[in-house]
Amino acid sequence: MYDVIVVGGSYAGMAAALQLVRARRTVLVVDAGRRRNRFARTSHGLLGQDGRAPDAIFADAKAQLLKYPDLAWRDGVVASAARDQDGFVVRTGAGDAFTGRRLVLATGVRDELPDVPGLAERWGDTVILCPYCHGYEFDRGRLGVLAVSDLSMHQALLVPDWAGSTVLLTDGAFVPDADQRRQLAARGVAVEPAPVAEIVDAASVRLRDGRTIVLDGLFIATRIDVGPLARELGCELVDGPLGALIRTDEMKATSVPGVFACGDAARAMASLSLAIGDGALAGAAVHRSLVFEGLL
Repeated sequence: MYDVIVVGGSYAGMAAALQLVRARRTVLVVDAGRRRNRFARTSHGLLGQDGRAPDAIFADAKAQLLKYPDLAWRDGVVASAARDQDGFVVRTGAGDAFTGRRLVLATGVRDELPDVPGLAERWGDTVILCPYCHGYEFDRGRLGVLAVSDLSMHQALLVPDWAGSTVLLTDGAFVPDADQRRQLAARGVAVEPAPVAEIVDAASVRLRDGRTIVLDGLFIATRIDVGPLARELGCELVDGPLGALIRTDEMKATSVPGVFACGDAARAMASLSLAIGDGALAGAAVHRSLVFEGLL
């Protein structure tokens, strides 16, 4: 039996595992290899790693983690997780079963992309979610926001700080009222109500009426899915701006005793820096729960 099983070996999961193995606890990381930023060529905003390829950042972090003898790593998908008399049992899609006294859900989220031809192929490159992560590299170019809900209004008001010009493509998903149009105009954002047909070239938008709006980059506020494990374990979820998230307290404990959650699945704002900090906090919190379990 391991002291802790970490489900998800991306940035939050590795940060949690690092705190725990350095506290001399036995840790198993089970990783499906589906990091959320795997589509991006470079990563930005992480102090000391700005501009590096995500694969390189991940490889360095994993190599450092594997130097600790109390750390075990298993590639695979966790198919189920449940409580047993001693803690938790985790089963992989390959049929392996592992037990641990504590469970950390660092599963990340899956982005649900709009069904627009040409969009998925550009996701993580010229069609992106976060201006803080990738807006600077567009060098004040021609940027657009493809509306998917009312939340796109917030995104459209942010993007002009990275843009030479900004257009909000409402595409029938959002109709700004008079006050919102005033705010958009104050930020220099044009509004295009015509339906979108496809994404072409770098990130240009071809409209159904035949016009093409030439863009260098396109932002989309995707819906997210945290996956089935948290629900299967009975963890309480909370509605976030982009979809349901795992509810945690200030120390990353979920509503299920012994289960902790960190990273994009358990916080509304996502970035590598925030995921790493979230994971470090979860790791320390799990360690303290193990220490004080036998004392209280």
